[in-house]
Amino acid sequence: MLFIASVSTALAEESFHPLTVSYVENGETIKVKGTVTADGYHFNSQSKKTISLATLQWPPYIGESLCNKGWVFQHAVALLVRKGYRVNVHFFPWARAVRLVELGVMDILFPEYFIENTAPSDNIKGKRRRELLELSDPYPGGEISFLKRKAEQDNYQGNLENLIGEKIGVVRGYQNTPEFDAMMDAGLFDISESVDDLQLMKMLAAKRVNLIIGDPLVLRYTVEHSKLPEQDKAFILQETANVLPSLQYNHLYFAVSKKSKNWQQLLTDLNQGIAAFAQSGETSRIIKNGENCFNPNQF
Repeated sequence: MLFIASVSTALAEESFHPLTVSYVENGETIKVKGTVTADGYHFNSQSKKTISLATLQWPPYIGESLCNKGWVFQHAVALLVRKGYRVNVHFFPWARAVRLVELGVMDILFPEYFIENTAPSDNIKGKRRRELLELSDPYPGGEISFLKRKAEQDNYQGNLENLIGEKIGVVRGYQNTPEFDAMMDAGLFDISESVDDLQLMKMLAAKRVNLIIGDPLVLRYTVEHSKLPEQDKAFILQETANVLPSLQYNHLYFAVSKKSKNWQQLLTDLNQGIAAFAQSGETSRIIKNGENCFNPNQF
């Protein structure tokens, strides 16, 4: 059995705040109650079509401390329950989540950015990630930008070639943009890896790197709602700034393991669900509800 380190906290929270995923179908609100165990979050337990999803703490999009676990969590569970699946969601550090899905231990990795065809796997030598994973159709995401220390200039100016040899921080296992990732894989940057977004922001503030790359909304949110002392939070947030222009807008995807049984049908069901939710306005409703949702015990 797979173990989630934060399960004791999650169990305590869920005993007071039952986890429910809701979606609208033909004008009717469908509510699906979930349960939490040492093996993850479970929905639609009566179904025999069981799938396991690996995800990460990535607020404000998704996270165990967020109200209703965030809109990306609600969106994923609603899509799959609507298609009749028994859904098990597990939170891991991102690199581990990637590994579990690439090896076929779990069926779906989410939320993922676009993976270019040449991206190498860190888990299976000689394999490309797209040989192991198939991407769904896209759904809404966010901007990808560099961040720098506010008092210092940057050389980016909209051209990645200006950054050859630059000290840049990335989260291990993250995709960013196809151009940046290809140049990184070619060894054109001086890369330092972090385990998560909070460590990445701390690396920048500590002058271990000159730039970091990611979704600024996530990076700042992670610092604001971390357990760092208030003075440390203030220092990091005040001393960092976005580098303009941003690199690009990144849609989000589900990445389906090609080792998963009936993965082609699972991919078809995901794509049909993404299209149906987008057409009906359900995706926008879920996002809006997530942005307006507040759990008094969230932080």
